[in-house]
Amino acid sequence: MPVEFLSDEQAARYGRYTGDPSPAQLARYFFLTPDDHARIDQKRGSHNRLGFALQLCTLRFLGTFLADPTEVPEIVVRDVARQLAIHDLACLARYAERVPTQRDHAREIRQMYGYREYTDQPEHFRLIRWLFTRAWLSDERPSVLFDLTTHYLIDHQIVLPGVTVLAREVARVRERAATRLHRVLAHTLTAAQRQTLDALLTIPEGGRISRLEQLRTPPTRISTTAMVKALQRLDAVRTLGISQIDLSHVPAARLHALERYATLASTTAIARMNDARRHATLLALAAILTTRAQDDALDLLDALVVTIIRKAHLTARQNRLRVAHRTSTRPPCCSAPPALP
Repeated sequence: MPVEFLSDEQAARYGRYTGDPSPAQLARYFFLTPDDHARIDQKRGSHNRLGFALQLCTLRFLGTFLADPTEVPEIVVRDVARQLAIHDLACLARYAERVPTQRDHAREIRQMYGYREYTDQPEHFRLIRWLFTRAWLSDERPSVLFDLTTHYLIDHQIVLPGVTVLAREVARVRERAATRLHRVLAHTLTAAQRQTLDALLTIPEGGRISRLEQLRTPPTRISTTAMVKALQRLDAVRTLGISQIDLSHVPAARLHALERYATLASTTAIARMNDARRHATLLALAAILTTRAQDDALDLLDALVVTIIRKAHLTARQNRLRVAHRTSTRPPCCSAPPALP
């Protein structure tokens, strides 16, 4: 299953600090409440108090713990230390040396603040349901869906999994949504309609391109011949009978995305698809082509009328200039007599 949709930059910033938090982020994620102070004050030593607080704020901000909880921006260390009235920031080095203490604090924070693991139920089921609903209703890129899922986990206090785990989950759910879309669209067709759509992939006898290529190619010239071909194209699309199928139960964004793919994909690529995906792709294209072919014909008619009117105005102007030139020229018999010496 392909999961290479993440850029290097997106994978690098996942679960890590990529710069100094903004003042608004400091106020939201790094502010210690009275309850936080009460729990932090139970730790012995400034290094344990500061380390515990940094792990807590990092979890709130990034949604996960760092392998080295002391690798945080200096502005964060100073802000948290100021709230704890800790002036010696060098004490943080002692906390970095105590890995078992770091793990104990991380486990304690998860328990105290109600953070759940990624695989815990029913939170994981709710996440998949939310992710599937979003993938079904929208045509968001997988990288965008990945970022939205990350924010969902942070907002719902679920510890982030590994970047590969989450990327595979996003890819798997998007594939399930696409499979459902193909199945739903294919089931709306009768056997005769499936045969009609499959016939679009064939090349007519004596022709050079398939019927699909003919139908999805808009007019490129402004002429009466092109107008006739545009009307023939519109009639051929209407003959398919696809416009009568009710597709209101399919999200418009997914339908248009499938149509855009069908417009750009080669006939060979569409023919190699499995039955459900092929019929769904052709159905989406044919449903949109009904409106598009009509719009193309109307646009061509408008351009043709404008061209005819412009030529008529040009011809009338040329005629007026020709008549004016003739009437302004004197005949030889009416020329002025020569001057006397």
